[in-house]
Amino acid sequence: MTMSEQLATGERADLVQTLRRHRGFLRQTTDGLTDGQAATRSTASELCLGGLIKHVTTVEQRWMRFADGGAEAMNAEPVDWLGQFRMVEGETLAGLLGEFDRVAAETDELLGTLDLDTAHRLPDAPWFEPGASWTVRRVVLHLIAETAQHAGHADIIRETIDGAKTMG
Repeated sequence: MTMSEQLATGERADLVQTLRRHRGFLRQTTDGLTDGQAATRSTASELCLGGLIKHVTTVEQRWMRFADGGAEAMNAEPVDWLGQFRMVEGETLAGLLGEFDRVAAETDELLGTLDLDTAHRLPDAPWFEPGASWTVRRVVLHLIAETAQHAGHADIIRETIDGAKTMG
C-alpha cells in the first residue's frame, strides 16, 4: 500500500491533513515578504517570521526522528537553541521555506509508514515526566499543537509588520 493510499482515510489522514493545514497557515504569514521583513522583530519578543519557520522546521525534524528512532535519534544532532528563532547572516526566507517544505514532505512520507501506537521513552529533560513515553500519535498531536501555536505567533508578527492577516 502506498503512502497516499494509507493517508487517504482514517485517523492517520486526519492527523496529517491537520498538520498540513497548520503548516499552511504558518507558511502563509510569509507570503510576499522580503528577507529583511522576515527577519524583523516587530514585537517585544525575540521572534521573527523567518525564525519561526526555522524553529518549526527544527522541531518537526527532531520529533520525527524521535517517532522513528526514540530519544537517541532525536538528540543525534546538536540544536542552536537561540539561533533557531532568528534569521542569521546568509539565510534567506526562500531557503528557510525550502527546508520547511523538505522536512514537511519527509514527515508526511514517514507518517505513512510508522505505527501510530509505537512508543518511545522521552529524553531526560526537566519538562518531561521521568520515564514517560510518547506514542507516534502523541508526537503528531504535539507537532500539530506546536505548529498551530507558532502560526498564531506568526500572524501577530505579520500583522505588526504590514497589517496582513492570515485569517482575518
